[in-house]
Amino acid sequence: MRRRLLTVLVSVLALLSAPTVATAAALDDLLTRLQAIPGLTVVSETQPTGYRFFVLTYRQPADHRHPGAGTYEQRLTLLHRDTDAPVVLSTSGYGLPATPRASRTEPTVLLDANQVSVEHRFFTPSRPRPADWSDLTIWQEATDEHRIVQALKAVYSGKWIQTGGSKGGMTSVYHRRFYPADVDGVVAYVAPNDSLNDLDGAYDRFFTTVGDAACRSALDGVQKEALKRRDRLVPRLEADAAANGWTFGRTLGTADRAYEMTVLDTVWAFWQYRSAADCADVPAATATDAELYAWIDEVASWSFYTDQGLEPYWPYYYQAANQLGWPSLRFDQLRGLRRYPGLYTANSSLPAELRSRHNPLPMIDVDLWVRTLSQRMLFVYGENDPWGAERFRPSRRDSYLYVAPGANHGANISRLAPADAAEATATLRRWAGVPATTTLRGTADLPFDDMLENRGIR
Repeated sequence: MRRRLLTVLVSVLALLSAPTVATAAALDDLLTRLQAIPGLTVVSETQPTGYRFFVLTYRQPADHRHPGAGTYEQRLTLLHRDTDAPVVLSTSGYGLPATPRASRTEPTVLLDANQVSVEHRFFTPSRPRPADWSDLTIWQEATDEHRIVQALKAVYSGKWIQTGGSKGGMTSVYHRRFYPADVDGVVAYVAPNDSLNDLDGAYDRFFTTVGDAACRSALDGVQKEALKRRDRLVPRLEADAAANGWTFGRTLGTADRAYEMTVLDTVWAFWQYRSAADCADVPAATATDAELYAWIDEVASWSFYTDQGLEPYWPYYYQAANQLGWPSLRFDQLRGLRRYPGLYTANSSLPAELRSRHNPLPMIDVDLWVRTLSQRMLFVYGENDPWGAERFRPSRRDSYLYVAPGANHGANISRLAPADAAEATATLRRWAGVPATTTLRGTADLPFDDMLENRGIR
């Protein structure tokens, strides 16, 4: 009797331990498969609820046209759920956080997918040493992403969707342009499309219609008052710079130039990050110097147009000056108040050695391709976002454009009108091979990542 009982207990324990052994084997198998990918290094791993989160590096040629001329380590993260689930390739267009954290983009949530997030080349630490900045092009970054996708398809068998917000949305479009077979669809949020850099009248027209007349007048008044009070307020900026260790010599040159650039950027920053509901807080012309200075700091940040504020964004400004383009505004309402008429350009935010001449051909090529040949591309814009004044126009090849009413640079599918949101979600799930009736898991287990930098594209 005792022997029979012992046999039963052993059998029960074996059954109980079998899933644990199988689970452990699966965990080890994933790690083994990742470590077997040539050039891929697993830096760290954590296991948030329901996922595994890896910080990785992938060895890339500094110049894909000359792969033997040197390499660099590109950072990326992997949020793993299941090797059979879809994969979302997330491109921010900027760097990853210094300490990457597990989070999910909107498409990842909607698809219950795995997620690969890639740091853009030349954002530190993903920068070749020494750095040849001529290697910072949209094709070079697209080829970085192409190699990552091809490497990870050895592990993941599901459909791939690429996404990104702002400059990350632009990056997703460029990848699709050069490597259209890599992913099964693209969701690009608030992606600017400055196809002809010298023809930027759309931005000026936007600022004459956004919001109501009273709000537009109040915002114009802030800029005018700030420039009229320059002689009193620039010393405040210089005092803040001295207290915080800010300098101006590497980029804009002087506190006075940085002051003007910040003032010029204020109305743009207001509509990029805020809404019509915030118009009531815009200072009146009777505001004190302290009130005016504090409000501009809150909206546009005096610290940004300093050497220290700009340096992390040099790769963006280099790309804008060289290929992407930038908004050229007339500022007619400030005639007679500006000291530096040519200041509002991408080159102004770069050190002298990185300033370059704009090449219009890459953006013309991408714009034409998106309009005529692209497939399975979904664009989302915010109605009140200045960056959407010049937007991509997708082809009729299973591609779509939606505008979120009243939304700013944080527009996404959830902010669309209900019918549009349902339609966009159904399209995304169809591309990813996820049945429309599938019940997805809750969203509370990981933070939602809106894919936009705190400062965003400027």
